[in-house]
Amino acid sequence: MNRLLIPVVLLGLLVIASVVTDRPKPKADFTFANLSEVNTLDPQRMSWMHDLRVARLLYEGLVINDVLSDDFGIEPGVAESWSVSDDATTYTFNLRKDAKWSNGQPVTAEDFRYSWRRAMLPDLVSDYVKLFMLIEGAQAFYDWRALALDEFADRTFESSSDRAQAGEQLYQETIIKFDAMVKMIAYDEHTLVIKLDHPVPYFLDLCAFAVFSPVYEPLVSQYERPDPVTARLVRRPGWTKGGTLISNGPYELTGWRFKRDMRLEMNPHYWNRDQLAMRTIAIPSITDPNAAVLAYQTGALDWIADNTAAYRGDMVAAKLEFLEENHDKVRELEAQGLDQFSIDRALPADPRAHTHAVSSFGTYFYNFNCSPRLTDGRENPFADARVRRAFAMCLDKQSIADEIRRLGEPVASTLIPPGSIGGYVSPKGLKNISQAKNPEERQGILDEARALLAEANFPEDFVVTLSFNKDSGHDLIGQAIAKSWQKNLGIQTSLVQKELKIFKEDLKDHQFMTARAGWFGDYGDPTTFLDINHSEDGNNDRAYNNPAFDKLLRQAGLELDSEKRMSLLSEAERILVEEDLPLVPIFHYATIYMFDPHKVTGLSTHPRTKQNVFLVDVLDDDIGPNEPKPMHPGKGGTP
Repeated sequence: MNRLLIPVVLLGLLVIASVVTDRPKPKADFTFANLSEVNTLDPQRMSWMHDLRVARLLYEGLVINDVLSDDFGIEPGVAESWSVSDDATTYTFNLRKDAKWSNGQPVTAEDFRYSWRRAMLPDLVSDYVKLFMLIEGAQAFYDWRALALDEFADRTFESSSDRAQAGEQLYQETIIKFDAMVKMIAYDEHTLVIKLDHPVPYFLDLCAFAVFSPVYEPLVSQYERPDPVTARLVRRPGWTKGGTLISNGPYELTGWRFKRDMRLEMNPHYWNRDQLAMRTIAIPSITDPNAAVLAYQTGALDWIADNTAAYRGDMVAAKLEFLEENHDKVRELEAQGLDQFSIDRALPADPRAHTHAVSSFGTYFYNFNCSPRLTDGRENPFADARVRRAFAMCLDKQSIADEIRRLGEPVASTLIPPGSIGGYVSPKGLKNISQAKNPEERQGILDEARALLAEANFPEDFVVTLSFNKDSGHDLIGQAIAKSWQKNLGIQTSLVQKELKIFKEDLKDHQFMTARAGWFGDYGDPTTFLDINHSEDGNNDRAYNNPAFDKLLRQAGLELDSEKRMSLLSEAERILVEEDLPLVPIFHYATIYMFDPHKVTGLSTHPRTKQNVFLVDVLDDDIGPNEPKPMHPGKGGTP
């Protein structure tokens, strides 16, 4: 062959290979927009909702939540059964023998020990490492490893190879220490015993949290090695690529093209695959909310997991208009006890009914920096709880919910959404002008707030800075808050908008005066909200410290009586939202879904907003909304 032709031929082969490998896949059975790029598919490193949503498709923990039930109960996952000791500290899980990885290998008790050990290492810096510290010996193991790494950093070695070898030896010693110190015992391949440091009533709910999912050690360990300089375990993400990742959940990852799309296919070895309606799921990378709505309207999407388009308030208003047009039928269906999605499905088909506002397990609030001094050295007036109460009382929450958000989100008086946790009674919360029934009551609240400021000697001409990050309408909320404080307290407020990364760093470093914030619960217990205010919690951006509050959390952690425990936690929240006000709750979130209720089934209306997408089915277009769906080729059954 002429040498001059070789580059041309090679280029042609590359083009052909590119075309062949980039051919569009057949349309998936279900396509949804996650609205954010997945950060990681390593469950032990997850913290974002869009990551966790995909994790529940790929992985399965010891147990799962029954998201379609009212009580969000616990169902068997990899563990087909379990028992709890009389003192509620020892859990024995019996793993099903037909639980397998996507390569056909069995899921064993050692897989969970390996995976949870990864999360306990200080090397990983997991956002949820604290949850694993509930296991007996876990905190001591974490502290030992952290100290060993610090001591390693101070050692001197004759050569870099000696240092690297010592790092490897330290990691092997770490594994031995874990086996000796942490009370996670695999009696055999299918029996896992976990002993807790103290009773944790919500431990099974934690086991259903995606961060507690197992990973496949023979694959993952190939991508983890001690750093030759620091001895810290370095984790490379190559094992999470499409076609490489080995998972144990309902689906396996067959393709992941960053900022393009993700494709999942039914795991042929999943123990419960007969119950899956979808063979394939596609997740295109659509991060622009407007583009997502357009894609949905043109039929390219079956579901938008979180519609954040700026005009979604108009869409919610149109949905309410549709419901009002069908008022009598809606009331009849509500009387039958049907949930929101079932009611929508029973009504006439209408594009307006594709918008669904669902109460969420989260609260939008504003932080007050409780540090004694501000970053410029001045005394911080917000260190005084009386000042914080005054500002909280005079914030017009109702106008923010009604005029800015316009999503039907309830005004918040508490941090924990009322009614979201069974057996928990919420406190009343601090009086606020939004609750005033008449002008006289409103004026009384304003007078009381101004008296609190005078009592606390709030400095004259003091300018309050209010910080928030760009996008998502935080600027509009900030403007409304500033207007409330100017009008009701005569206090000037300066708005400070920052890039998200800088804003987050400033929160962690307490570099703010007041700042927007929000929190979604991770598990079904009040502590998922209350713990972020503990004086030593990493999420306590407010620098709030009240020994009485910390003591109540500690007492609740040791209380075995459920009713007494909930009472202790309710008192802890009362201190937060009625007395100390390190934060002021503004509204409880609503999540806005988009899907055709006559077509898509299996999504949950529960306020925990934890969707198990593997339960979803898409009905045939020619099947009426109230007709049963027959099984057909390609949907359900053994592949």
